[in-house]
Amino acid sequence: MLVLAVGASVSAQLLKVVTHLVSTGHLDWSRAWGAGGLPSSHSAMVTALATALGYQHGFDSGLFAIAAVFALIVLYDAMGIRHAVGQQGQFLNRLQEEGAVLPRRPERLPELVGHTFWEVLVGVLWGIAVVALFY
Repeated sequence: MLVLAVGASVSAQLLKVVTHLVSTGHLDWSRAWGAGGLPSSHSAMVTALATALGYQHGFDSGLFAIAAVFALIVLYDAMGIRHAVGQQGQFLNRLQEEGAVLPRRPERLPELVGHTFWEVLVGVLWGIAVVALFY
């Protein structure tokens, strides 16, 4: 189960390089370890873990229930709190570029922190698919 969960996460991170290349035409290997983007590797990991536990112990088991609740918290956090943090980073970086924020920070704040609904959904589907393929 651990191998499937980590495998779903790592492969989702590598998929970010591909989806970034397709959407921008630019190969950016930093997407392989960066936060945010399509698909959500956190979503893939927790969904793969919950799905594998469901297969192993039954989808009506207590272990699956624990993993499902944990997964829902992670999914909510990815779309809600972390996505809002990324939007705030964009806004503050724009204010700094316009000279409205003093003192100037030498580095930009992170903007790709969270996920949209679609990025999370693709991560969920990826996590389920990895388990279905290799379980």
